Amino acid sequence: MSIDLESRLARFSELIPSNIPFVEGKLKGHQDRKNFSVIGPGVSEDAKQNVKIAEEHGFNIGAVSAASMNGSGLHSHTTAEVFIIHSGAWRFYWGVEGNEGEIILNQGDVASFPTNMFRGFQNVSNEEALMFVVLGENDPGVITWTPKLLKDAKESGMVLMDDNSLIDTEKQKITDESKVIQPLKDNELESFDHYSSEDIEKFVIRFNDKDKYFVDDDHYQSNKIINYIDQFNIHDKSFTPNIPHVTGFSLSLLNGKSAHIHEYKFEKSEVYHCLTGEWEINCDGNKTVIKEKDTFSVPKNALRSIRQISDNDGNLFIIRQTN
Repeated sequence: MSIDLESRLARFSELIPSNIPFVEGKLKGHQDRKNFSVIGPGVSEDAKQNVKIAEEHGFNIGAVSAASMNGSGLHSHTTAEVFIIHSGAWRFYWGVEGNEGEIILNQGDVASFPTNMFRGFQNVSNEEALMFVVLGENDPGVITWTPKLLKDAKESGMVLMDDNSLIDTEKQKITDESKVIQPLKDNELESFDHYSSEDIEKFVIRFNDKDKYFVDDDHYQSNKIINYIDQFNIHDKSFTPNIPHVTGFSLSLLNGKSAHIHEYKFEKSEVYHCLTGEWEINCDGNKTVIKEKDTFSVPKNALRSIRQISDNDGNLFIIRQTN
């Protein structure tokens, strides 16, 4: 069967970003960033956000690039949010005031943040930095912002409405003030969870520590696999997760210069996302190659195989629907 692989391929160089994806878009420290929707719409508040692959997968994948000292303000999610760092150094901080803890993540690091907590992130490197984000469920819900951020955003001219739409008051008049999202009250903030830096470290796997997490795939001898989230099964071998979060998707990393997985089928959504190297994908006899920052969505039940074809070690994330 002939498959249109191009329609399932998201090359990063072809993605169309939103420059003001959220209500904070005019605030200092949040102005110089871009938001990309790779699979699914994600949680963007920009009604014109371009979505590369709209088909429902049971999860969403997006990307964020930001200039130095830019990023996202404090917000909370109702579904899983897992970060994959591609470049730069990113500071993550959390709590209603952003002072409960912080960690710094670098290339190849993975962090799964709990739901129902306020978190923000900032590029603390000297150059533009990039990371990808996997969000749980087909509908990952909407963002809840801290009261201070919503107040500051309104002063900048950006207002969030109850249908999750944005209004720039310099360009558009608010016709019904009752539909403006109001900042949470103190008693409402009490329902959010709190974490120390030590707590969050349990949900982080750093790429520099990869040798502690790699499991050799005896079946192929050339593969090493890190399984981050949920059970990963391939050719009768099972890999246990290292991060104890239930997200609705599994996340694993395939590593090696000659890494490969020979033909198999999977009945749910499965996505390959390239961190490094070049990966040849064979899908029902059709072939394509993905490189760094590219993403490929495999058709359900298609017979697929993958192999690393560059001269260096390659690293490929495999994301699977489990809900």
